[in-house]
Amino acid sequence: MALAVRREFGDGRTMDDGTEHRHRVPLGLVLLSQGWVTHPQLQHALAVQKRAGKGRIGSWLIAECGVKEEHIKRGLGMQWNCPVLSVEGFDPEPMALLAPRVLIERLGMLPLRVVKDRMYLAFEDRLDASAALAMQRMSGIKVESGLADGLELKWARQRLFHSEFIDARFDQVGNIDSLTRRMALALVKLQPRAAQLVRVHQFYWLRMWLETGSMSTRDGGVPTKREDVVDRVYSLGFEQ
Repeated sequence: MALAVRREFGDGRTMDDGTEHRHRVPLGLVLLSQGWVTHPQLQHALAVQKRAGKGRIGSWLIAECGVKEEHIKRGLGMQWNCPVLSVEGFDPEPMALLAPRVLIERLGMLPLRVVKDRMYLAFEDRLDASAALAMQRMSGIKVESGLADGLELKWARQRLFHSEFIDARFDQVGNIDSLTRRMALALVKLQPRAAQLVRVHQFYWLRMWLETGSMSTRDGGVPTKREDVVDRVYSLGFEQ
């Protein structure tokens, strides 16, 4: 357990320090180049954003200038070089098995659908490569990330939160040694058939399959039912 925790702690691939997006073309310029906003609209929205000291430029363009949300979303897709995903046909019950609610809430993601051996993961206004990598490692299938319309995403998330998730517990721990002990105790107590640990930002997600009937692969994979699967999520460092 100690080796697994230290492996995750030292795995820089799962950390996102927020610098990835800085080299991207600003959204306002993307929208301007496509003719979806005018110079006066962009200047007005930027001025309002500066006075308010908060909010994203896309939201101000919608609220202040009447720019269509569809154009904002398409612009974000071009900025991030990713698809804009539709929530049509969203089925919340199987998606609730893919990740603990606490991670879905904290990371702002939505498991949208699984098609054959591929999972589609939706975000509202920017991708989270760490979350996508964690979902891919935990499930063992390829994850494709994209953006979704804000209102549609909110509707789908509300449906998801009314579904039954896998039994989960969330704890905050102060250091690596405490984290290791908590996980080791959980493994000793539950004696799972398979277990997987992944890190995403400050969170450590331990999933345990208690019976083989709930496993889709020998190592666990995508749960086929919520029974006999248990999640433990730990946050390293106490939040204010």
